[in-house]
Formats: sequence, structure tokens, C-alpha cells
Amino acid sequence: MLLISYITINMEFLMETPFTTQKAIQNYIESIRLARSPNTARSYANALKLFAQVLTVRNLPPENTPPADLPEDSITWMADTLKPYLPATERLYMTAVIDFFEYLETERLASHSLTRIRQLARRHTRRAGIRLPQFPRDAIEKVLEYVKNITNSATDDEPERLRALRDRAFLLTLADTGLRVHEACNLRRGDVDWSESRAVVIGKGDKQAVVRFSNRAIRALRDYLSTRAALDGSSGRPLPSLPLFARHDKGAGKKIKPITTATGRNIVTQRVTESLGAEAVGTITPHSFRHYFVTTVLRASGNLKLAQELARHSNLSTTSRYAHLSDDELDKGYHEIFED
Repeated sequence: MLLISYITINMEFLMETPFTTQKAIQNYIESIRLARSPNTARSYANALKLFAQVLTVRNLPPENTPPADLPEDSITWMADTLKPYLPATERLYMTAVIDFFEYLETERLASHSLTRIRQLARRHTRRAGIRLPQFPRDAIEKVLEYVKNITNSATDDEPERLRALRDRAFLLTLADTGLRVHEACNLRRGDVDWSESRAVVIGKGDKQAVVRFSNRAIRALRDYLSTRAALDGSSGRPLPSLPLFARHDKGAGKKIKPITTATGRNIVTQRVTESLGAEAVGTITPHSFRHYFVTTVLRASGNLKLAQELARHSNLSTTSRYAHLSDDELDKGYHEIFED
């Protein structure tokens, strides 16, 4: 009898304690942490924290309000609150809140019209302006020309020579493959098909893709790995499992450790400083080489679809941002038309 009474009391307690929006937010953020990157989880948590504040101001405190009681118009309250924020932050936070409503629907915690919520969000969110990629193409070519000859001035110091060969291979790889810096840093020797001059990478959104290497990038990689052969051989590990780009500093010692994205950025900074001067630091980043790659493909082929596939852009609209004429080309075209 006592057990039955205990169960009855607890069932009544559970029935009287509705599942709150605050609890739903906590569960949602936890699901994001498990499925997405730490940066995404942190951004979404910040977005839902702000959304909770918006609900509180509207007399719907999340700790007391069931998810089913959230009005669809709350997405417009969020949009109005985000007006002082940067457009990129506004879009990110709105995406997070819309995704939260989808989560409520999936978990059967609420039944909203997701179509109406998305329509309200589009109606009240600023449209993103189209920004043309900006990068100093001529300066990048000077950096590439510099690293092509960098080994000529390398000393007999083995780590320094390895760093020179690695940096040449790394920058030529970025420029001629369109790889993002983290993708290049994560490459292993076994990822590269040397006979086909290509590699399989796990890119943005955990998508598997094939990237192609130019002859000059392959030659630079072979020179680097050939010089690194003794270190790789003494590692005791299978060669395919070793990083393509390794650290060559005192911290690494004789171990073959992969470079990090921070090292990748430092490589760019160092070689930009050496080739262009300290005043050029910051004008060229690892991602600048990706812009360089897409533009080079477009200039040579004029094929927007080809550039999209090689750059692995999900949307053609992203690639089309690169399909603009330079000022010099516009000047030349104008004067050809309006000759005296």
C-alpha cells in the first residue's frame, strides 16, 4: 500500500509539473553540442539565452511556460530585438531559434506552423548584402614566387630546411587546390593518390570530396616528404597514417605531429612578412589563397559551374560572387568601346 501511494503521489507530481520551455532549451542545446561543432553549440546557446530573455520581457518566462504556449509571433519579437546586432549575428541567431521550433515539433513538445514561423522570420530579418571577395591577387602571386625559391636560401640546419620545404608545399597546396586551412592541416600522407594527383578530404559540413593537385604542388610535396623520409621512417608508424604537413619545432622534437590551423596561419604570416614586409601582415590570410584559387579557375575557364565544383561551393550564388571583372578589365573594355 505504501508503494502504491508513493507511486500515485509521484505520478500526480509529474502530472502537475509541465515540461517547461527552459527544459526544452536545455535539451535542445545539449543535442546541438552532440551533433555540431563547439563554436556552433556556443553560438546557438547564446541565441537561445537571448530568446529566453525576450520571452521573459513578454511575460512568458521560460521556467514557467510550456513550449506549446509559445506564440508563433515570438519569432518576430526575436527579430525586433536583434535589429541593433550585426546582420551576420542576426541571421545566425534567427536560424538557431527557428531550429529550436523545429526541435519542439520533432520531439512533439509543441505544434506550431513552421511555415508561418519561417515566413515571419524572412519578413522581419534584414536581407544579407552581397560582399565581393577582396584579396590582393598580385601580392599573393609575389608570395608564391617567393616560396618557390625559398629553399635556395635555406641553411644546412635540418629543421629550418624542413620548415622551408613544408611552407612552400603548404602555400602552393592552398593556392592550387582551394583547400580550407583546416582541411589542409588535417591531410594525411595516405589521403593523397600520387598517381592521380588528387586527395579525398572531409570538408565543410562533414562532406567527403575529391580535390586535385597541380603539378607544382605535387612536386613541392614530393620534395618535402623526400627530405622528411628519415624522420618518417623512424616514427614507427605506417607512412599513410602520418600527417602530410608536420611540425618541425623544438616542441615536436623527433615526433611526427600534424600542424594546427594556428600553425597554418603562422606560416602565412611569416612568409608574407619575408616576401612583402611587415606592413602587409593581415592583408593575406590562409583563406585569401582560396579566393585566389576560385578566381584563377574562373579567369582561365570562364566556367562558373566548373569553379563551383572545384571550390566545393554548395550554392552557385557563392561562386558567382567571384565572377566580377577587375577595374583594369573594366577600363580596358570601356576604352575599346569608346575609342576616339
